[in-house]
Amino acid sequence: MSDDLKISKKKPSYLVSDKLNKYLSDYKRNINLPILYSDLLRFQGSVVVYDKNDEDTLWIRVYYNEFEREEIDHNLKQVYSHLISDGSQGILKYLNIDAIDYCTFGNSKPFRVKVRNILNDNYTHFYVKKADASRIYGLELEHMLSPYNLNFLVCDNTLIEEHIAGIPGDEFIKNMLPDCTSSEKAQIAKEFIKFNERCMIRLLGDMRSYNYVIVPTHDFDHVVFNIRAIDFDQQSYEGNLKIYRPQFFKENYKMVELVRDKIQEESVLQYKVEERSIVAKRMISFNSRIKALLKCMMSDEISNKKNIAQLKKDIFEYTSDVNFKKSNSMGEILKNALDFVKRNYESVSAR
Repeated sequence: MSDDLKISKKKPSYLVSDKLNKYLSDYKRNINLPILYSDLLRFQGSVVVYDKNDEDTLWIRVYYNEFEREEIDHNLKQVYSHLISDGSQGILKYLNIDAIDYCTFGNSKPFRVKVRNILNDNYTHFYVKKADASRIYGLELEHMLSPYNLNFLVCDNTLIEEHIAGIPGDEFIKNMLPDCTSSEKAQIAKEFIKFNERCMIRLLGDMRSYNYVIVPTHDFDHVVFNIRAIDFDQQSYEGNLKIYRPQFFKENYKMVELVRDKIQEESVLQYKVEERSIVAKRMISFNSRIKALLKCMMSDEISNKKNIAQLKKDIFEYTSDVNFKKSNSMGEILKNALDFVKRNYESVSAR
């Protein structure tokens, strides 16, 4: 456990390359949108958004010139239709844009759009962000290598992301974890082990408790808890391997404590092997698509030389696999990491 794990103060935003754009087009992630991130920046004013305890959420609710608002709302409805459906106009008359919020906290400076169905008052959110190659790689890898599918769209410098529902990790740990039963705590500990392993394998960094959500699902007579990443800015950027392992963040100390109290050492190893095997199976299922993504990533600049040098050294020391020493980019390091997991799975399953 480390209390002084340092993350780069400000990760630069990386442009979407022509190769990545082609990949996104091939897999229907690239689309012409009627409104871009830069259009939403033209708001006229804002008010602070407070939570139910009257605490500042770090979001502000923005409003626009009345002559522009109607067009903005219509265009955002179209974006929503493309994101969750076939892009048809038919559903637009049943939708209302209830709110547009803006957050200056974090790298992506997102807009959060609240969409409501006027027939039944059901609502959801989606996000409009500045397109960043790191985040796009992170989203695609999450879609293919995690248990969860993700909807997102890219247009020029704009990224549209669906909302990932769940209880923010920091809120859950503080307010809900103490009241969980012993068996629930053991199940959460198991999920944290698997989540920790998955993040490390696919080099997703900065999974502090506020960058993932806990998703409770009722299953017969008990509740099953899953952990989902919600922030993908730190995909394959940092040089310190520990940053890709959630267990080393002080914000996750209670989860690490839970693992120590509830899970035997033999079971920890078992759950790690299970997760590696599941990731390997997903790699086989998405074989050609992952190869295409890694090909883009290996030729792309998504980090700096110092971080690349440190990470390949750290992973070599962790795995003793000489292929990491030969890596010249973050894409190559990730490819070698995934190959390492896949080889081990295939060698065991062939016995």
